Amino acid sequence: MKKWIALCVSALLLMGMLAGCSGTDSGTYSTIEEGKLIMSTNAEFPPYEYTTDDGGFAGIDVEIAQAIADKLGLTLEIDDMDFDSALLAVQTGKSDIVMAGVSVTEDRQLVMDFTDSYATGIQVVIVKEGSDVTMDNLGEMTIGTQRGTTGYIYASDSVENGGYGEDHVKAYDNGATAIQALLNDQIDAVIIDSAPAQEYVAANSGLTILEGNWVEESYSIGVAKGNTELLDAINGALQELIEDGTVQSIIDSYITAE
Repeated sequence: MKKWIALCVSALLLMGMLAGCSGTDSGTYSTIEEGKLIMSTNAEFPPYEYTTDDGGFAGIDVEIAQAIADKLGLTLEIDDMDFDSALLAVQTGKSDIVMAGVSVTEDRQLVMDFTDSYATGIQVVIVKEGSDVTMDNLGEMTIGTQRGTTGYIYASDSVENGGYGEDHVKAYDNGATAIQALLNDQIDAVIIDSAPAQEYVAANSGLTILEGNWVEESYSIGVAKGNTELLDAINGALQELIEDGTVQSIIDSYITAE
């Protein structure tokens, strides 16, 4: 089965090189190099993806992507960029997959396809210690989020739709910049996923996470809209990695159950 999947992906990659982008919603393939699996990401989202001291990449998404590439007989290539660009790269054929703690939304499903979920993401609220910010009065505060994330999308939505309104939300290029704005008293809180939130709080004294989850989501891998062959191959490899415990083992090596 594994060998069959690898052969199918190799054939798919070659077909993509010959066909290029067809310009239609179905049967569109990225013009990638045969034998490579190109992953776009935003490597500022520990422990899911981050840069190492030697200039490499590490994290849950990086290791899962590497395991998928290995199972499919491909070489993983990682392109680091801002979050919005990482999402766009897979839509325009500049990458094959996007992994950056990406959750599935209705709007994103209009422009890309997604694999089965491989992890659960919980978004929380970071505030300064001693702050009077609570989950109940969050809508009265100025909130920082990473640009393009569901945290920004949900928080900046109208009050009628469950958000706080655009006037109460500031978007930053990455989580670290939002945290710095919080430390500088430019905002009152930061909404971000629980795992990186714990990293930021541990690295910056004087910060704490409000009790309770702001929202819970599932992470998936994004591929170009209509590229069903690649989607099926990635899903097949991912399912094997979930069933044999590899995915959970990778997650457990970065996130310790409390």
